[in-house]
Amino acid sequence: MPTRILPAVGDADAVRSVTTLLSQLPDAEPVAPVVDSTQLIDTLARLAAESVDELPEVVIVHERIGPVPALELIREVALRFPAVGVILVTSDASPGLFQAAMDYGARGLVALPLSYEELASRVQAVAQWSVGVRRHLGAGGDVFTGVGGTVVTVSGAKGGAGTTLTAIQLALAAQASGRSTALVDMDLQTGDIASYLDVQFRRSVVDLAAINDISPRVLADAVFRHDTGLALLLAPAEGERGEDVTDRAARQIVSALRSRYEVVVIDCGAQLGGAGAAAVEMADRALLITTPDVVAVRGAKRAVRMWDRLQIRKAEETTVVVNRHSRATEIQPPLIQKITGTAVAATVVPANFKELQSVVDAGRIHELENKSSVKQALWGLAGELGLVKAPDGASKGGRGAVSFRRRRES
Repeated sequence: MPTRILPAVGDADAVRSVTTLLSQLPDAEPVAPVVDSTQLIDTLARLAAESVDELPEVVIVHERIGPVPALELIREVALRFPAVGVILVTSDASPGLFQAAMDYGARGLVALPLSYEELASRVQAVAQWSVGVRRHLGAGGDVFTGVGGTVVTVSGAKGGAGTTLTAIQLALAAQASGRSTALVDMDLQTGDIASYLDVQFRRSVVDLAAINDISPRVLADAVFRHDTGLALLLAPAEGERGEDVTDRAARQIVSALRSRYEVVVIDCGAQLGGAGAAAVEMADRALLITTPDVVAVRGAKRAVRMWDRLQIRKAEETTVVVNRHSRATEIQPPLIQKITGTAVAATVVPANFKELQSVVDAGRIHELENKSSVKQALWGLAGELGLVKAPDGASKGGRGAVSFRRRRES
């Protein structure tokens, strides 16, 4: 059986060098190379969703891959696709880097410039390991579909757009449908999830920032279990401590949460820092909340362009959610879609703050009544995004979400 090899190489010259050598390997079946970390994860996820047998045995990661650093990318692949062997190609073959690569989940290291003998030896060894792991665990097992659940980030076009309210209600909808759900406050300086849910806490996301290997027990110690069943990972009470959460720490935290919960909803706030950027980049769905006014829509357009310039997320991979919508407003969702170049959620959230005022002032947003039009819209949005378990006989999305909402109201 030929060994399928997927190169992840961003440099054009390195692509030619790697693909030329791979094509000469016996029993090798090189796959078309991917050029960045996002494309690699998306490709593996798509192949895993089609069939376990479609996953390559070997992934080769070049040291200059981006935008996620090579070692962080290797950790992500190892966590989500544990039976795919990863080889790091690097100009630094020192013992220190070799040990670091192994710690991050690589199965081998090949030094630059590439030599046929070394590459062939490592590919063969890693392919044998991958086949052995799959045979031991059992072909067709769920373990090969990739560890972890769905990660959704919620960002604001500007402050006060409704980011935190949206994140909380999406998480509550997922939890109420029977999915284990974590809600993360990555708005590190001004996070308000604790205030909205009337929570007093000691630990926060900062407590995980300095930990290199986040075990399930360490994660459980940092998470606050809310009465609703949500697992909360909160922003620090002292905003200045948010600087301790680097982009590297954020990637580790998101990966750890993904491996433990079916749904992870992350409130990234309206200001983008390194940690928030890493979360948006890793997310399966990235939401951008805006209101239908000129200032907010300009802010949404500015955010989308910045994400694209920084190679965090492309406009077409971002979903805009329109909050405080009214038929009387001149700016409607189709116009917002045209201005921002993004997808716009079919579900819009109505402008009805009177429904929210009492529960917001009490810090009990989770007690918002089922008959609230705002809650119905946000829970319908959760259905549209596929975050809720559809009732038996109902499909995911539109009608399934409506059926789920009606069941909750009865």
